[in-house]
Order: sequence, then C-alpha cells, then structure tokens
Amino acid sequence: FELEVGPPVVIYRTNEETGKVEEPFEMVEVRVPEEYSGSVIDLFNTRNGELQDMGLDDGGESMSVIKYLIPTRGMLGLRSSLLTATRGTAIIDAVFDSYREKIPGDIQSRDKGSLLAFEDGTITSFGLENAQDRGKLFVKAGDETYKNMIVGIHQRPGDLAVNVCKTKQLTNMRSATKGITVGITAPIEMSLDACVEYIATDEILEVTPTKFRMAKNPDMLGK
Repeated sequence: FELEVGPPVVIYRTNEETGKVEEPFEMVEVRVPEEYSGSVIDLFNTRNGELQDMGLDDGGESMSVIKYLIPTRGMLGLRSSLLTATRGTAIIDAVFDSYREKIPGDIQSRDKGSLLAFEDGTITSFGLENAQDRGKLFVKAGDETYKNMIVGIHQRPGDLAVNVCKTKQLTNMRSATKGITVGITAPIEMSLDACVEYIATDEILEVTPTKFRMAKNPDMLGK
C-alpha cells in the first residue's frame, strides 16, 4: 500500500462575538545551555513568538529556561530547527494555550529549498558527488528515484534540480586525477515525524511499508 500525506495545517475558528478569525497559540518552554539561548530566541522571533519569561534553571547546570507564546503555525517544523541550532541539547515542552486573533500574513517555516531529482533512475555515486556540494542529501547510491522527488535540502532558498543519476563518461584516456575519489557524506536519516515537519505546502510525503519518500505535489507544479 501507499499513503500520500500533506503538510500539517492548523484549525482556525471564527469568534462568534467579534466575528474575527482566530488561531491556536501554544505556550512553549525550552531548556537549553546558556550559549545557545540567543539562537533559540532568534528562531522564535522569526516565527512571531512572544517572549513570556527567561531565566536560569535552579538546577545549577548553566541551563537557560525560555518561555514563549507562539502561534501553532510557527511551531510547525520548529522542533527540528531548535535541535539543529542547539546541537540536540534543547529540551522542548509545548502545551495548547488558547485561541487568539489570527496574525496577518504567512509564517515562514523553512528558510531553505529542496534538492529535486532531475530525472527517473537509479542514484549513482558519481551523481551524489556533484549533488552534495549543493546541500545535504536524504538518499544514497543504489536508491531508485523519479523526477521531482526530494533528495535533499538545498543550502539556499528556492528549489534546485540535481542529476543524482548521472553516470561517469567512459573514455580511453587516463587523466592525472583518475585515481582520486571524492568522499560521499552519509545521508540524513529521516523519520516519519521528521518528514512531516519538513514538507512545505507544495510538497507531499509518500508512505509505504518500507520507505518514506518526499516529492513536489504534482497537482501544484507550476502554480
């Protein structure tokens, strides 16, 4: 079997008294080593969070305790960003707070694009050597791929198509660097939760009994 999963969305409601659209907010508490507190604050501020409290943990381990009120929209994908920014040291607790007036505009959940497969085929080591200079990869040599499948994270905003199925041309000429090979970085292992957090509004997650594959939503291409 195969399931297609879209990105998570929040549930809005209309206040019967005021007639205004409201969205859910969460109270989030983050415990993190002091040297990473600045990175945590920057992440919350870019997602329209409101700082409620900040101080040191009573445990005496130089841990900062940071509390934020943030729209649930801003929490989508934030956990993985926090763990990356704090090298996995952040302890995150979140609980629903209340419905409040919806903040106008969109909240940016991801600041980098995706690396997309250029064509259908089998991924090669030669193709990965060239693609890994463009970002971090989710795939390894020997994996099957198809056009517009997400194979990695682009190091810059915007999507980029990469030819991970490219094969090395064989010639009868031997170059001076023929014996030199470039090391291939191990791919990022993506869990189901990590995939759901990663995908953007124009992307989908394909779930099978053995694999998770992310791709551009074919119904939204060109829009």
